[in-house]
Amino acid sequence: MSVSRPVRYPDVSSQGTMTKRAWWLVVLNLLIPGSAQLLAGNRGLGRFGVRLTFVLWALSIIAIVVYLFFPRVVYGVATNVVALTVLQIALVIYAVLWVVLTVDTLRLSRLVRTGPRARPIIAAFAVAALVCTAGAAGYGAMVTGVTRSTITELFASGDYEEPVDGQYNILLLGGDAGPDRTGMRPDSISVVSVNADSGAATMIGIPRNFERAIFSEGSPLWGPFPDGYDCGDDCLINYLYTYGEEHPELYPNAVAEGSTPGIEATRDAVAGVTGLTLQYSVVIDMQGFAELVDSLGGVTIDVPREINIAAIEATEPLFTLQPGEQHMDGGTALWYARSRYETTDYDRMERQRQVQQAIITQFQPSNVLTKFQGIAEAGVQVVSTDVPGAMVPTLMDLATKARGLPITTLELVPEVVETVYPDFDVIHALVASTIASSIPPE
Repeated sequence: MSVSRPVRYPDVSSQGTMTKRAWWLVVLNLLIPGSAQLLAGNRGLGRFGVRLTFVLWALSIIAIVVYLFFPRVVYGVATNVVALTVLQIALVIYAVLWVVLTVDTLRLSRLVRTGPRARPIIAAFAVAALVCTAGAAGYGAMVTGVTRSTITELFASGDYEEPVDGQYNILLLGGDAGPDRTGMRPDSISVVSVNADSGAATMIGIPRNFERAIFSEGSPLWGPFPDGYDCGDDCLINYLYTYGEEHPELYPNAVAEGSTPGIEATRDAVAGVTGLTLQYSVVIDMQGFAELVDSLGGVTIDVPREINIAAIEATEPLFTLQPGEQHMDGGTALWYARSRYETTDYDRMERQRQVQQAIITQFQPSNVLTKFQGIAEAGVQVVSTDVPGAMVPTLMDLATKARGLPITTLELVPEVVETVYPDFDVIHALVASTIASSIPPE
């Protein structure tokens, strides 16, 4: 019996045989968890482990194939709360199983019977294999739990929506609320327009001091301002956020729908200015923006020229950024995006869009996987949105497509359009032509 089945019934008096046997068992445990038990231990436990291993392999292969040909299906599963809960439980089960199987494999290998020099190496290999398997499953379970929590906290309820004229248009606001300010006014106003087929993205910047904004058809602000938002110096477009918050009766359903009266008032104005239907909005708290950048490990910005950075009323700069590529932490990136020292609002708009594009293009999977928890926690604190969870798979799919395309930009600044007495027909035509030019030919 011992001759025909040396793995199960080894010659324990031979250190050479026991050393080879131990190596076989720990390597098999790594490649096919449960196989060591089938050969040398509890066959019931071994069959259970091998079956679960084959199930994991099959599901992994199916997921890869589906991702290659139907990525939106994988995104749908990855953003579904129920599916994430099931996945997290499964990963925990696999992590526990691998711990049990590895410990049992070490017991079966009878290290005390192996060669003295081989013992620590075999044990270290088994521990390293355990870290690679159970550790990866445990980390995956943690990431899955954080993802589920982030989706629940960040995204609104709601259904899938079709694109408008082939585009998804998202209002992006950078809020300037802080301890030294009363309320919030958008410090940065942009529209991100994404083509629903190609993922081609266009970023349209609207100056915060844009005047006489008109409103989208049917807006509650049409009544108070039938000729546009025209009441002197106090009627800049970014003041509409405060106006909406002071008149919540204009948007009684805003909060219930995951928005605010201020956001809705700003949305109506930006829709009127650009001529676009804005399906969703995203508000970024600029005070917490630095945390998000730090969680990504910083961003690299190509600084076009030497720029002195300081508060607008300062008499001398805090620091100077030299031209060329600069890797910035969150605090530096925030200063770069917001400083108006020795510069104009329009220069600052250009820098803000530069930082936004840098974050989008440098938001790589490797960064996300290694710093996922910090990114997710910062994101929930920094970002608020009315994008429904049902739209996340579609938008993720489009973001993947957009990564391989250049981002087209349009700044509605005085050098491009009139911002004090604007001609909205001209602006609407310019926005439409810019978006059309960004879409790659079929």
